[in-house]
Amino acid sequence: MLKIGHTVTLPSRKPGGPLLSIPVPEELETVPGIPMREEDVDYYTKEYPLDTLNVEERASRDWANRIRDLHPEMREIRLEHERLNRGLIEAARLTGDLEPTAPAKYGKDVTEEIRAKAYELGYLEVGFTAYDSHYTYGRKRDYVKFEHAICLAYEQDYEPTQTIPSVDAEIVHSSTYRTEGAAGLELGKFIRTLGYRAQIHSPNDNTGPYIPMFVAAGLGQLGACGYLLTPRAGSRCRLMVITTDAEVTYDQPVDFGIHAFCQVCQVCVNRCPGRALMRDKVWWRGVQKNKLYFKRCRPVMARYLGCGICMKVCPIQKYGMQAVLEHYAATGNVLGKGTHDLEGYEISGKGYFGPGELPLFDRTFFEMPHGRAEDWAFEELKNKLKETGGLEDGEGEEAFGVFKTKLATAMSLSDDVLAMELEDYIA
Repeated sequence: MLKIGHTVTLPSRKPGGPLLSIPVPEELETVPGIPMREEDVDYYTKEYPLDTLNVEERASRDWANRIRDLHPEMREIRLEHERLNRGLIEAARLTGDLEPTAPAKYGKDVTEEIRAKAYELGYLEVGFTAYDSHYTYGRKRDYVKFEHAICLAYEQDYEPTQTIPSVDAEIVHSSTYRTEGAAGLELGKFIRTLGYRAQIHSPNDNTGPYIPMFVAAGLGQLGACGYLLTPRAGSRCRLMVITTDAEVTYDQPVDFGIHAFCQVCQVCVNRCPGRALMRDKVWWRGVQKNKLYFKRCRPVMARYLGCGICMKVCPIQKYGMQAVLEHYAATGNVLGKGTHDLEGYEISGKGYFGPGELPLFDRTFFEMPHGRAEDWAFEELKNKLKETGGLEDGEGEEAFGVFKTKLATAMSLSDDVLAMELEDYIA
C-alpha cells in the first residue's frame, strides 16, 4: 500500500448523495493546476496569438472531410450535425448582447444557484474561475464580454464510447455537443433571470482552448492524451464555457495526481495507432504537457471513423479516477493496463489489436495538405507550374484559374468559422 499524500473529496452532484473520495499517493503529488511559466505564456500570447485549427489547418481539415465523406454514414453524420448545430451556434453568438430579464440582487452570491441549475440541465462537472484571455483566439479577442467563466463539462455516453473507433461513437460525439450547446442556452436564460448577463461560448464555436480554465476551476487536470481528465468521467466529456458578470465565487485548482500518474500509465501513448502522442512532457508556449503530434493524428482520424482510441483506452475514462487511484494506491499498478478489456481495439480493414499490437502504415499514409487553405493553394499552384513549365502553357493557365478560385473562397471564409461549417454543409 502506497503512502497517501492527500485525499481529494468532491461533493455529490445531487444533495445528500455520496461523496467522491480520491486518494492521491504521495509519489503522484505535483502541483495543482498546470505547470507553467507565466512570462512565456505572456510572450506567446502577445507575439504568436492562438487561432483555431479550423483556420490554421484548414487545408488538412478539408482533405480529412473529403476522405471521411467517402464513408456514406460518416458524411451523413457530419452534415446532419452541421445542419442541426447551425441554429445553436447562431443563437449563442447573440447572447452577449442580451439584457437580464430581472433586477439583480447585488451583493448576493449566486454561485451555488448556477451550479445547481447546471447539474439539473445535465452537466457532469461545473466550476467557476476568471476568464483567461491568454487562451483567446486572436480573431475572437473582441467577442468575449464578461470576466467570469463558468466551466461546464457534459458527459458523453459510456457504451458507444467504448466502441471507438466506430460510427456509433461518432454519432454520440456529435450529439453530445448539440445537447450541451442547447443546455448552455438554457443556463444562460436562467442566469439572466437572476439579474445578470451571460454570454454562451458554443462548444462548436470556441473562443479558445478551454482546458486551462477548467483546470483552474478544479475540474480535472491535463492528461497525456491532450484531454482534460475529469474525476468522474476522465476524458469522456465535452467542454464549453459561459462568461458572465454575475457575482460568483471562484473554485480552486486541485492536484488529482494526474501529471505524475500519466507518466506512469502511458497507455494512450502506447496504444495510439498513429504514434501521435509524446511519451515525455515538453514545454510548449509556456505550458508543460505531453504534446500531440498533429500530423500523425489527423490522417488516422480522417481514415478511421474519427479514431479517438486515446480516449477509449484511458483507464480514468473507463473506470473513473477514484477506482484507478485506489487501485494504484493499493497495488502500485495501473488498473486495466495490459488487458484486452482496456487496451483492445479494432480498426476497420486492419483487424483487431490487443495489448502490445499496433497497426502498420507506410510513410505515404501520413502525407496530407497542411497549413491554411490559401497557403496550401499557393503551394499547389507552384508545384503545378513546375510540372507544366509556366503560365504560358494551357495547363498552367488552368492551374492559375483554380488557384484564384480557391484563394477567393479561403479569404472569404477566413473570418468566420461558422461560414466554414455552412460551406461544408452546402457542399
